[in-house]
Amino acid sequence: MGTREASHAGSWYEDDPEELSSQLDDFLHRVPAELDFTPLPIPGARVIIAPHAGYSYSGPCAAWAYKSLDLRSAKRVFILGPSHTYYLRGCALTTFDKYETPFGDLVVDKPTTSELRKTGRFSDMPARREVEEHSLEMHIPYLWKRLEQTFGTDVSKYPSIVPILVGNASEQEEKSWGELLSPYLKDPETAWIVSSDFCHWGSRFSYRPEFHKGVVRDLDNKDDDLKVSPDWAQAAADPERPEIHEVIKVLDQMAMDAVESGAHSEFYKVIRETRNTVCGRHPIGVTMAALETIAKEGGTNAGKGKFRFVQYQRSNLVKKERDFSVSYASAYAVV
Repeated sequence: MGTREASHAGSWYEDDPEELSSQLDDFLHRVPAELDFTPLPIPGARVIIAPHAGYSYSGPCAAWAYKSLDLRSAKRVFILGPSHTYYLRGCALTTFDKYETPFGDLVVDKPTTSELRKTGRFSDMPARREVEEHSLEMHIPYLWKRLEQTFGTDVSKYPSIVPILVGNASEQEEKSWGELLSPYLKDPETAWIVSSDFCHWGSRFSYRPEFHKGVVRDLDNKDDDLKVSPDWAQAAADPERPEIHEVIKVLDQMAMDAVESGAHSEFYKVIRETRNTVCGRHPIGVTMAALETIAKEGGTNAGKGKFRFVQYQRSNLVKKERDFSVSYASAYAVV
């Protein structure tokens, strides 16, 4: 199929390689050189969750995940993202041979995609929709930058990529996909990028939870209350009248806590009860299910196989019903 063009270069991020490199260097430089006295990248942190908005919005947050990512042993990198351009049930594979960036092209791991395709469990991404999709593309330049920092300018050392879109799925289906992909995640020469933004708040997203008469209720769906801990508002500046952005933070924190628990079922439950618009909830769910599978097989040591969030940001601190915001979060997991 040739090369997937960098369709969002020049709009969502810089298309000039020197300017893009400088921007990413700046984002990464803002992240501390170590976390909890551990120099970055975190040894064995082969899995990350990172946002996929335009770099001017989510780039600084994504840098925390990418600076944590340990690529030193990587021979291939899976990139899992949600579909924004067409309805997808299940998982879909790329049909392209390469992904373009302003820096150069990253090669698709055709043996791996062929192997996955033979399972009969994957569809193919329609080429036009794949080019329009940003959830995968937004990670390619960041990945290139980190590969350059890890391996230098010898592109022959750069690992191949396995782009996968993860569409709508039930809890059991996510578990099934996780089990299928777990052998790849377990491979110490495989790194893993999960593409997701967190809460999308605003009328344009048909999701506007706010605090009203002692409960959290969605302005766009007033049939039932969202299930939030009754004492959460005590952390607000004014517990009697929490700001909307404080509600958003609580909803995101519930989701992040569920992810950090390592229990796929808990994350699925929290998303169902809060209806939080975490766009990459299915890629996250599949990855959590894969990590759980590895843990049950004895493939991880104590303290490993669970995500740890290291950064949380919002595009806007919402105070009014006509406002909108998107939340961004970065996490890593040691496998």
